[in-house]
Amino acid sequence: MNARPEIIQAAIVCVSAVFTNNILLSYFLGMCPFLSVSREVKTAFGLGCAVVFVLTATCILNWVAYRYVLETLDLQFFRFILFVIIIAAFVQFVEMFLDRYVPVLYLKLGIFLPLITVNCAILGASLFMVIRDYTFIVTVGYALGSGIGWFLAVIAMAGIRQRLKNEKIPQGLQGAGITLIIAGLMAMAFVGFAGVLQ
Repeated sequence: MNARPEIIQAAIVCVSAVFTNNILLSYFLGMCPFLSVSREVKTAFGLGCAVVFVLTATCILNWVAYRYVLETLDLQFFRFILFVIIIAAFVQFVEMFLDRYVPVLYLKLGIFLPLITVNCAILGASLFMVIRDYTFIVTVGYALGSGIGWFLAVIAMAGIRQRLKNEKIPQGLQGAGITLIIAGLMAMAFVGFAGVLQ
């Protein structure tokens, strides 16, 4: 069997998940950590890297569990419960691994690792890959693209918010107001990529 068309499809889905179908700016999944952690580029970078890794790994694990456990036993309705358990267990495993073997990185990430468990973008990506009936290779491309898209959005927001610290913003727009306006403008900017892959 020639896997080339599937790899091309995975690449297209990956690029689309980064730009045109950004899980954060198109579907607004993962907004809570996006708004709270995007005050500084350094912390946003740490959380963004962790989200890319966890989202990619858990989508792969959830795809395998769904295809070979739930579909085999005709228990597809358990997918929400199983996906949440896999995400929570994987994040806990990563946290213990880093604490034991890479303590410097563990201390740098701090509270951001446990926060990934409640990031709805992780669960949303797993549900999208089931709803869209992606193959394994396409799922890997989609998961990686979704993670990178979330990473780029949070880094861009952190950079903008750091620049705005020294600017004069009207009192009524300070804090959450200007942050939500920036998020809306970023979402509209990413819509501009919509015609690229069509």
